[in-house]
Amino acid sequence: MPDPRITHIELDDATILWRNADIEQERRIAIFDLIEDNVFKPVRTFAAGHEGPYRLRLSVRDGRLSMEISSEAGEPLETLVLGLARFRRPIREYFAICESYYQAIRKSTPQEIETIDMARRGVHNEAAELLVERLEGKVETDFPTARRLFTLICVLHIRG
Repeated sequence: MPDPRITHIELDDATILWRNADIEQERRIAIFDLIEDNVFKPVRTFAAGHEGPYRLRLSVRDGRLSMEISSEAGEPLETLVLGLARFRRPIREYFAICESYYQAIRKSTPQEIETIDMARRGVHNEAAELLVERLEGKVETDFPTARRLFTLICVLHIRG
């Protein structure tokens, strides 16, 4: 029976140059939520008879996102490479608004925090829509999965 979802996700530790407690928490939550509930159907792999579940390894190399897809047993199935040029602005905006959000949590009113959080979610949603668009014809996924994947793409772009 087909099971088109991710059961394990790994981020290339060599790509992540800097971490702090907030970033690690975002990463943990995104991975946990992604594993718990996702839709991920690599079109070519699925058509070749590998119907899931999948393992996914994300890394950034030469300005491109590498998505290494394997079977649950670890057999390499395919690697998708996406140019990240169109994600530069959303990633930069997301980092900026997240920084404002983390500062607001420490010293702002609940209403100010809510306003910043709404803006943060808006930027995140736009980036998730862009990711769904960029994956079209390569991977069938849903919006919540794309949001969580975008969070992980951001983690791979953090520079100290």
